[in-house]
Amino acid sequence: MGSFDKDAQHLDGKLLIAMPSMGDPRFDRSVIYVCAHSDDGAMGLIVNKPAEDLNFSDLLDQLDITAERPIEAIDVHYGGPVEHGRGFVLHSRDYQAQDATLNVNDQFGMTATLDILEDISQGHGPESCLLALGYSGWGPGQLEGEIRENGWLTCDAKAALVFSRNHGSKWKAAMEEVGIDPRMLSSEGGNA
Repeated sequence: MGSFDKDAQHLDGKLLIAMPSMGDPRFDRSVIYVCAHSDDGAMGLIVNKPAEDLNFSDLLDQLDITAERPIEAIDVHYGGPVEHGRGFVLHSRDYQAQDATLNVNDQFGMTATLDILEDISQGHGPESCLLALGYSGWGPGQLEGEIRENGWLTCDAKAALVFSRNHGSKWKAAMEEVGIDPRMLSSEGGNA
């Protein structure tokens, strides 16, 4: 396999915005934060699809973690179709778990150990975070191919959008971030 094309678009810390023509219902109107992208593939977390049947307090109970104080609302998200039983916390960079935090860039980190959940429950966690169960993954060259086929748009990730609790508006806000009015998009092809 060849080396990672240094001229290729670097997607670490970017948002992927699903186009209506995506064709995969698991990613319909998804906004994905890309945590890692290399010649080995890509890994990201869907940031706009909260899990409907699980909240953070229930998750702490299941893990036998006792909160020392009332926990401010932290949404549990569907992070993607891979490894649903595994949790990932996307967070602001004011938190660092030694040898366990992936520092994506100067704004975002991702930690996938129980330490961060315990720290959050004790009031020592990051200022901003979201918890995702499962992740979205792509093999070598797969994501680049989907982007070339207009399955995804990309844009810079802004903390205000990623950590917003208004999940229903994230896809539209991300589209507007790249200058596209979502009302002008259609999943149907046309003939001229």
